[in-house]
Amino acid sequence: MDTERASPRYAGLDLWDPGEILDAMIEAQFAAVAATRAARPFLERAALAMEARIRYRGRLVYVGAGTSGRLAVQDGAELMPTFSWPEHRLVLLMAGGREALVRSVEGAEDEVERAERLVRQHVIDRKDVVIAVAASGTTPFTLACLREAKRRGALTIGIANNRGTPLLEEADHPIWLDTGAEPIAGSTRMKAGTAQKIALNLLSTLLMILLGRVYEGLMVDVQAVNQKLVRRSEDMLVRLTGSSRDTARDALRRAHGSVKLAVMLLHGCSVEDGARLIDRAGGRLRSALDLIEQRGTDAA
Repeated sequence: MDTERASPRYAGLDLWDPGEILDAMIEAQFAAVAATRAARPFLERAALAMEARIRYRGRLVYVGAGTSGRLAVQDGAELMPTFSWPEHRLVLLMAGGREALVRSVEGAEDEVERAERLVRQHVIDRKDVVIAVAASGTTPFTLACLREAKRRGALTIGIANNRGTPLLEEADHPIWLDTGAEPIAGSTRMKAGTAQKIALNLLSTLLMILLGRVYEGLMVDVQAVNQKLVRRSEDMLVRLTGSSRDTARDALRRAHGSVKLAVMLLHGCSVEDGARLIDRAGGRLRSALDLIEQRGTDAA
C-alpha cells in the first residue's frame, strides 16, 4: 500500500537540518490538499446522495479506527454546536470506544464481530448514511461496519488513501485520497490524515449547506452555548435584518436563541407562524422568507 511504503524522497530525513525537515513536511501537506482537490467530483456526488437520504429523519454515522476514527468522530461531534445537528441523529462508532479517542487500544481495529454488533445495536438502516474512514482501506473494524450497514440498506461513503481497497470497492460512494507515501513511512496521521480531515470538513459542511443550515454565508443554526456565540448570533441578526442590537437581542430572546426564527419575527411573524413557515420550507431560511413575500403578494 502506498501509505505504508518508504519513499526515497524522505530517505535520510533524520539527518536533515530542522528547517529542511519542516519544508519537506509542509510540502507533504500541500500534496494532501491537492489529493483532496482531485477528489472533488466524488465529494460532490456523495454529498448530494447524502442530502437526499438524510433530509427528514436519517442519521449520520461516522466510523473509524485510530487516527482516521478520531478525525471522523471530531467531524461528527462538531456538527452539533456549529449547525445544531440533533444529537439523536448522530452516531459515532470508534474502534475501542471512548477510551480509544485519547489512547491506543490494542487490537480494537480488528474486532469485526464487535463492529457488526454495534451496527445492529444502533439499528442502522436505509434511512441512515454511514461515513467510513480508513487510510489503508482495509481496517477490519471499519470495513465490517460498512458491510453490515450496507447490508441493512444504509447509504455508505468510503474514504481511503489507497486505491482499489475493499472500503472503496464496496462503498456506494468511494472517495480516494491519493496522498502516496508519508514522510515517515506508515505514519498516516500526516499526509493521509490531513487529506481525510479536509475531505470530512468539505463533505459535512456541503451537506449542512444543502440542508439549509447556512444562509448568506452565516451559521444561522449555531447553538449559542456561550457568550461568544450569543454575541455572534446577535451580530448575524443585525447583519441580516438591519435591526439594532437591542432589537436583535429581544428577537433572539423571544425565539429562544434561534437566529432563523428571530429573522422571521423581525419580518413580522409571530413565534408560531415563523416556526411553521420554517418547517414548511424544510428548514431553509431563504425559502421561508420567500413564503412571507409570496403571502404578501397573494394578499395584495
